[in-house]
Parts: sequence; structure tokens; C-alpha cells
Amino acid sequence: MQKFISSIAVLLVITSGVFGQNTSDKHSRSLNFTSTIGKAQGAFAGSYIHNWRIGARKRLDIGVGGRWTTYVGLKKDFLTAGPAKYTRSFTVPFIIFFAGQEEQNFDTLTVQRPLTHSLNAMINIGYRVSPKWYAGFNIDVIGVSFGRKSSGIFTSNGTTQTEPKAKVAPFNVLLTGDHDRGTLNSEFYLRYQIANRWAITALYQFLFVEYQTTNLEQRFMDGTTNDRFRNKANNVGLGISYLFN
Repeated sequence: MQKFISSIAVLLVITSGVFGQNTSDKHSRSLNFTSTIGKAQGAFAGSYIHNWRIGARKRLDIGVGGRWTTYVGLKKDFLTAGPAKYTRSFTVPFIIFFAGQEEQNFDTLTVQRPLTHSLNAMINIGYRVSPKWYAGFNIDVIGVSFGRKSSGIFTSNGTTQTEPKAKVAPFNVLLTGDHDRGTLNSEFYLRYQIANRWAITALYQFLFVEYQTTNLEQRFMDGTTNDRFRNKANNVGLGISYLFN
């Protein structure tokens, strides 16, 4: 918890320095905290977002910020994370979302007690539906992760082996779909302003979490090896926001 509070404080100082303290009807800033839950897993996140209000009516927001995400799970399956040419039927960035999955190339790393922390730069897009209601989407872009090492069960071609020390992938970058690396958080959310500075949020979270093996590797038919495995968490949750303006 102390690391969490310290990191948020540093994030606020850095972001405030970059964007300055001037606010107007052309800008908005918010501090956001969310909690989500899924099947045998959950996440907590804190973020700071600086938006630019766009358009004649200033209803559309485009912004940037920083986010800390903590993920925890119990006996979660992490599937082959890439390279994308082995996991998808085609690999064109962005369009890769519509590609078929090459499941015959998937191995599984079942991590017994995954726990990760990530600090990422993020982008945000939002729209003011009314003075009280606001809808948006945000996604992590680049950052770093660390967390608990854990034992795991590595399953390949029906054969299981023990991985004694799976570790959190340390580097995160958004490259779209199975090109992505590391832990990346994204949210679709609907926010309602309950007071002058406060709002509550309902959200759907799509969270990539990545672990790496340290003793075992997956081997593809051409001899290429892989040590990266990904859990794609689909969580729902609630949040609270402090609105600076």
C-alpha cells in the first residue's frame, strides 16, 4: 500500500508539471480510483487524466494520463502470448482483432498466485452525454510492471511440468492485439456526477496480464521458442472520481 500511495503521488507531480495548473473550459482533469472483479481475479487502479475539450460544444474529450494497476488472481491460466504470427491467422496491426486464433499453437501456464503491479501512460477518449452523464474509453500505452513470482504448471501437448518461478513481464507496450507486450489495462466506462467535484463510475475492464517462465520454454514446430504467457481478464466494477474542474 505504501508503494501504491508513493507511486500515485509521484505520478501526480510529474503529470502536473507536464501539463501545468491552468484549467478552463478547454481542459478537464480528474483523479480516478476503480475496483473490478472477475472469475477468481480482480484489479484495483488509480489514474490521473488531463483532457482537452474539443468541438464547438466542448463535449468531446481527448486526453492523456498515467495509471497504476494492481491485479490479483488465484490459479489462473495464462496462454501463449506470441509472437502473433503463431497465435493469429493474420497479423496486420489493429485488424488483428478480427483474426482467427491458432489454438493448436497455444500452451498454458497456470500461475498459482499471480500478483502484478503496473505503471503505464494512458490515453482517454470521452463524451459528455449531459451535464451529469459522461461516457468514455481509456487504454494503457506504455510502462513497466513488477510483482510476485509464483510457481506454475506448464502444459504443452498434453504434458505437464512444474515451473518453479514464473515472473511478471517487466515491460509494457501497446502494439494492438497479440502484438502487445506486458500488462495493459483498458476500460469502457459510464460516469455520473453526484456532486460538484465527485462522480461515480460503472465500468467494463479488459486487462492483459503477462507472466514469463524462467526454467521452461514453449517450442514451436520451426524451433522458435516462447517464454511469454498472457491472461486476458474480462472484469466489471465500480469507481469514484474527483473532478478538478
